[in-house]
This record gives sequence, structure tokens and C-alpha cells, in this order.
Amino acid sequence: MNKINNERQTDGRVQMTADSFREDFNFHLRYSLAKDQFSATDRDRYHALAQSVRDRMVERWIQTQESHHRNDVKRVYYLSLEFLMGRLLANNIINMQMEPLCREALAELHIDWETLCSYETDAGLGNGGLGRLAACFLDSLATLNLPAIGYGLRYDYGIFKQRIKDGAQVEEPDHWLDQGYVWEIARPEYACEVNFEGRVEVASINGSVHWRWVDTHPVKGVPYDVPVVGYGGESVNTLRLWQAQATDAFDLEDFNKGSYVEAVENKVLAENLTKVLYPNDNVLQGKELRLRQQYFFVSCSIQDILRRFRCDGLSFTRLPERVFIQLNDTHPALVVPELMRILIDREMLDWEQAWGITQACIGYTNHTVLPEALEHWGVPLMERVLPRHMQIIYEINGRFLRDIAARYPGDIARLQRMSLIDEHHGRQVRMANLAIVGSCSVNGVAALHTKILTEQIFRDFSEYWPGKFSNKTNGVTQRRWLLKANPELAGLITAAIGDGWIRSLDELRKLEPLLNDTAFLERFRAIKQANKEVLAGVIRRELKIAVNPLSLFDVQVKRLHEYKRQLLLALYIIVLYNRILADPRRDLTPRTFIFAAKAAPGYVMAKLIIQFIHGVAAVVNDHPVVSRFIKVVFLPDYRVSLAERIIPAANLSEQISLAGTEASGTGNMKLMLNGALTIGTLDGANVEILEEVGSENIFIFGMLAEEVAARRASYSPHQIYHGDDEIRLAVDRIKQNVFSLLRPGLFDPIVRALLDAGDHYMLLADLRSYIETQERVGKLYQDPVAWDRMALLNVARAGRFSSDRTIREYAQEIWHIRPCMPAAEDG
Repeated sequence: MNKINNERQTDGRVQMTADSFREDFNFHLRYSLAKDQFSATDRDRYHALAQSVRDRMVERWIQTQESHHRNDVKRVYYLSLEFLMGRLLANNIINMQMEPLCREALAELHIDWETLCSYETDAGLGNGGLGRLAACFLDSLATLNLPAIGYGLRYDYGIFKQRIKDGAQVEEPDHWLDQGYVWEIARPEYACEVNFEGRVEVASINGSVHWRWVDTHPVKGVPYDVPVVGYGGESVNTLRLWQAQATDAFDLEDFNKGSYVEAVENKVLAENLTKVLYPNDNVLQGKELRLRQQYFFVSCSIQDILRRFRCDGLSFTRLPERVFIQLNDTHPALVVPELMRILIDREMLDWEQAWGITQACIGYTNHTVLPEALEHWGVPLMERVLPRHMQIIYEINGRFLRDIAARYPGDIARLQRMSLIDEHHGRQVRMANLAIVGSCSVNGVAALHTKILTEQIFRDFSEYWPGKFSNKTNGVTQRRWLLKANPELAGLITAAIGDGWIRSLDELRKLEPLLNDTAFLERFRAIKQANKEVLAGVIRRELKIAVNPLSLFDVQVKRLHEYKRQLLLALYIIVLYNRILADPRRDLTPRTFIFAAKAAPGYVMAKLIIQFIHGVAAVVNDHPVVSRFIKVVFLPDYRVSLAERIIPAANLSEQISLAGTEASGTGNMKLMLNGALTIGTLDGANVEILEEVGSENIFIFGMLAEEVAARRASYSPHQIYHGDDEIRLAVDRIKQNVFSLLRPGLFDPIVRALLDAGDHYMLLADLRSYIETQERVGKLYQDPVAWDRMALLNVARAGRFSSDRTIREYAQEIWHIRPCMPAAEDG
């Protein structure tokens, strides 16, 4: 039953009936878009449909915010530089439970609403797992009726559109806003001023010393709100995105002098702050732009949070009763000195009061175990761009180190490790240390990841604050990744066990009695096969490559990074290539290897690996014998909407990072939920997937994290190369330019990385185990019933990996917030 309360909707146009929906659709077509039935394009119809859906969300949105205000709720504010939202129209229709209504309303107009959904552009607000996790969390927060606001940036351009030219990645601007964004509403009345540079001076107020940040260069932050509806339409929370604008559009004096460039210079510099997601920081200007971008985001968000708090007329000592700020990685770590600055400099609190409030209001989620990925900012840069904040960081650090010295007298090495300032690499501010010291909670995102954080990376902090650290294993929203992405499988599950799984994914356990139901397994297989046929069609259209839909679809889709080891799968493909050449008659399971990944524009090796995969694909796919057994495809421009096509079609999920390098991963969860079997190392959340399904229902290979650490000091890739003929031949094929015939030496850096540079991510160490495990995969695929039974069991055991479970744990154990259900009280 739809939860929207029609009695509150005074405008008949937004009633939840087919007639009123059709009326609203025609209204927007005519009056919002100035089109009639003859001049309207399908894109116009998409906009009219989206605005009609949004109208119905707005009613519940307003009611939700009214309810939060009336009930004096404590909110969580989720700060993330990325929100990889994907396309929202179909997701919003599903969560509002409006599918039958839309179908009926538009059928009379001979319009298929699902076709119109394809005209929506993926919102360019994120890059990879970090942003998609944030989007899943927003969905779960609204579905669980938890008061929350997400804060991010409204980038003019997303990460980039990936085009492949001659096998190489080419980055093109992602003009995701060029057709407008129907879901957002501008809120210029809540604009904030953010300051940079300037200097700090001392002032005496009532006999007390106070600091003033003066002669600054201001930038204006303008918020745009996107409604986030939970399943059932009970609650609609807000994602607030900040766009940078100049405080003045241009300098009229310069303009009148004819100095046109100088007249608009400040406008251009200001608006660069939200021009693009993650500017390239390989150069100094890029580093400074990223720092400015992060502070702009933080300052706007903190000012907005405190503006909302002031409306309640409470003392700032009660801020922790109403506010919790969750930092999604270190990007928003400047929240700590910014909140301190406002409490001390504007609200006139003393240091101890301000520090107690700040720590009580902040939680930090760490997303990496790679030391090089922990953010650092040069002290000279910080002192120039944010002089007052650098003063506050020095004070925080001084007080903190005095406490450490008192606890561990004479332990200079510990002081150096825990200091907020790294004095040994050109004096840098350690943002992770700042986030830990300035928060009341620090969490990892998988059990193994948290263990590595507390026992290795942040061991000193964990010993000092043992109660501050906890684990919150990531999850994914089943509404997006099963109900929307795989409607046929969702329908099969609902017909068998009911629809309770949509809100409580643990209900999937009810599928287990069907593991031996032949008829159910046949329908399960038929749905997977239909999804594979659809993906094969996408591959044929996009790449002009015909793949066998009956082959095993072996999928690795994720951000391209060396630690994720896309290269390991490519090496295995070369091993298969060599085996087929040596014995074309051998018993081999046909496979289609499917890659999709973007590499950071400045990440040379990652981009070379993409080129290498294309080189391997060209040789394999063109060989008259080899191509009968295996095909290799790389689908460009990986994004949410493409993932929704690939994931339901996957048979095998490649989660093959070096043990101890992946924080969690969520692709593993999405693929498991859609009936793919996992091949992987015991890394990230793979460990917990193993716990759920049992070792007999997952393909685990390679070293453990502890074995990686123990072996690294004496590891010799040359020893493996010379001791294993098959591995040596695979590497030699690269040396022989088999995959770069027209560009000899192109892939020499890959060979050097594997052999001469020590094979940092230990691909050769795990390759033999990987090959043997892949042989087990191939053998099982030849037994369809056994494969399908194992795949269905994986679906049935996926309940632990819902983002609903993750969010409940955050809400109960860290944020201490409770549900607020507007539908219940407004009914």
C-alpha cells in the first residue's frame, strides 16, 4: 500500500491517481516546457514525467522536514565529496511505489515510462565506491525514516566521460548539467560566504584575547537541494549540494577601463572550486584547488548546520544533542578546525568548551589501508590559504601531544607518529590524524579493514583510545541493486517469499528451502540467461563484438588501480590463450571476460593497464581458434547505469585485490546479490562473504594479509618467473610484443613492474593459486544445476550486506539518532 497521505495534498494535480498524474504530466509539458503533443520530444516527455514524480515527492519532503522540526530531532549530517547517485527517475518511481500509476497514466498517451528513463543522464557527482556507498546510505537513511541531510558539491563536470581510442583511455568533459537537472531546487536564500587567505590579527574583547581573520578573499556558496525518497515514500530527506560563485560577478571599474579579462577574473577563480570532481593534483595548482575545494565544501556545510541549529534557540553546549557530523573519509576533515573556529571566534566559547562540543559532534569513516592514499597538505600551503585554521591545528596538536607525552613519557617516536604534523616529509598536515583526534568515533568498513587500522595503521591511536574505534561493514541498497537493476529476479523472489526482503534483506534466507527446487532453479537460470542476452546486445551495439551468451560471463568492474589487480585477470587470460594455442582440443569452459573501469587521468600505470587489456582483447578476439573459446571486452565509461546492465548478467565476480589492500568493496556485494559467484582473495568484505556462504560456496585463492606482510621483505618475483614455465611464458608474451605488435615496447613498463620493480602488489605470487582456482570455476560451470544452486545460496545469504543493516548500526552505536516517521503522525 502506498504510504503517501492524500489528505495533506491540497493541490488536486498531485493526487496519487492516474488521472491527476496524467493532468500533471500534461501541465508540465505545456507550462514548464512550453510544448504541445506535436512539438514535444521524448526528452521533453522525460522532463515532464520527472517533474510530475517530483511534485509528489515534494509533498512528502515538506511533511518530513516539518515533522523533524516539530519533534526536535537529532540529525546526522553526512559529508561526502562524492555522491554517485546514478539516474533517479526509475529509482524514485520504485521507492514511491508509483509504477502501476505511471504505467496506467501514460498508457492512454501511448508513452512507455521505462523508455523515457533512458533520457536521464547519470549525475556526475562521484567516481567510484566511495560515492556509490554514500548514495546507498542516503537511500537507507530515508527508508529507515532517520533524520539526515547529505552534503556534497554540485560539480559542473563529473569525473570525466571515458572514450577509448586505439585502446587507450581518452578523457572528455562530462557535461552532465547541460540539459539541466530536474531533481534539484536552488536555495539562494541560504547562500554562505567562505573566506580564503588573508591574515590573522589579535583583538581584545572584554579583556579577553580573540582572533580575527581579516583581509580575506570571499567566495559565495549557493545550495541546491535534491530530495531523497525512502522506499514506501514515508520519508524524504535532503541532499544539499554547494555551488561556488563569485561574491561579485565582475569588477565594473576594470570593465569600464576595457580590462575585460581582469573584470571577470575573480568570478572565474571562484567558480573553479566546483567546476570539476577531483582536479588533477599532480601539479601544485591542482593540489591547491583541491584544498580550496575541500574547505569550501566544509565551510558551507558547517555554516548551514549551525544556521539550522540556531533556529531552535538553544545554547551551543547542546549542539551534540541535535547534531552529528559523519565524515566520509578524510576529504571533509577540515570540519574539525572550522567548527572550532566558529565556536571560538564567532560564538565566543572558550577552548575547552569548544573542543568538547567538536569532538562529541564528529565521527570519521576511514576508507583506505594504503598509506599513500591518506591525505596530507603542505604546511606552507595551509598557512597561506587557511591561516586561522592552521593556528587552530597547531593548538590542537600542541595540547594533544602534551597528553600523549604525559601518558607515554620519553616515547619520542610515538609522539612523531601521532602528531598532526609530519615533520619528515616537507612538513605536512596529516588529515587522518586530525580526523581521529577531533572525533568521538572512528570506524573501518569491513572487519579485516578495521583490524588492519587498529593493529597497524592507527595502532597508536587505538591503544590510546580503544573505545573510539569500531567496525561498520559496508552495504548496498537492495532497492537500487536488485529491485531496480534486476526486476525479473526481484519478481521471482517476491513471488516465492513475499516482498519483505525489500525492507529487510535478511528475508532472503527464506529462499534456502528452494535450493533443491528444480522448477525454481530453472526459472532462476532463465532470468540470468535473459540478462546475459541483454548485455550481449549492449556489447554488440557498443563494441561491434559478438559474444556467446551461453559462455561464462567473468566480470571485473571497478575503479582501475594496481591494488585491485585487473592485471592479474589479464595475465590469466594470457595463460588461457597460451593453453589454447598449445592444445586447441583441450576441454575448456567458454568464457567472456568483461572489464569496465576508469583510471585517474594522472595515473599513468592504470591507464597503461587499460591499454594492455585492449591489446590482449585485440589478439584474443581476432584469433580464429582462441576466439571460439574466449572473448575479452572492455565496456567504456563505467557508471551506475552501465553497472545496472552488467551486474545482473554476471556469472563470476572478480574480487582479486591483494589481501590487506581493499578496505571493503561493495561491487562484491552487488554481484553476490544478483547471483554471481565470487572468486577472490581474503580481502575486504570477501572475508565476511565467506563467513556467510561457507568456503564451499565461494572461490578463495591467494595469500592471507598476514602472509603478504611476512613474505614481502624476501619476496622475489624473478624466482616465480624462473620457477613456473606457464607464468614465465605469459610474461614473455608481453616481452615479445604479442599484444603491441605495431608499438614494440609499449608494455615494457608492465614487465618492469612485475619483475624489476619487485611486483609491489604481488601478482606473480598469487597467480598460480588463481589459475588453479579458476580451473575449479570452469569445472563447476559445466554442471549447471550445481552452479545455480550455489548462486542461489549466495543470493539467499546476501542479507548481511544491505546498507540498511550498516545504517542501523551507525544510528544505534555512533550517531544515537532515532527514526521519525511523518506518515505515522500525519495519518
